[in-house]
Amino acid sequence: MSEEPLPPDETLEAARQLVRAGRPFSAHEVLEARWKAGPAEERDLWQGLAQVCVAMTHAARGNQVGADRLFDRAAERLAAFARSGGWAYGLDVDALVEQARHHVGRL
Repeated sequence: MSEEPLPPDETLEAARQLVRAGRPFSAHEVLEARWKAGPAEERDLWQGLAQVCVAMTHAARGNQVGADRLFDRAAERLAAFARSGGWAYGLDVDALVEQARHHVGRL
């Protein structure tokens, strides 16, 4: 995966495609590039999404503890972003928080 950040909408589409292809860690890398290049006020959004992808990677490998920790951290970051009222590029951040919390302890 390129370390060059994509524009936000392209980042989301690339991450979706990678997750659908069973490559959540690669999706994490795409999201990580965006969070590092993006404005500070969007950091919790991009980092939270990237953490969801790492949590999915842990879950796929049977690492319950790692998955739980990352889903929990992702939910906290995404919730913080939701509270900020920032533009989420069409994502339902509250639903993402709920889904991340739903997965904790459910491998």
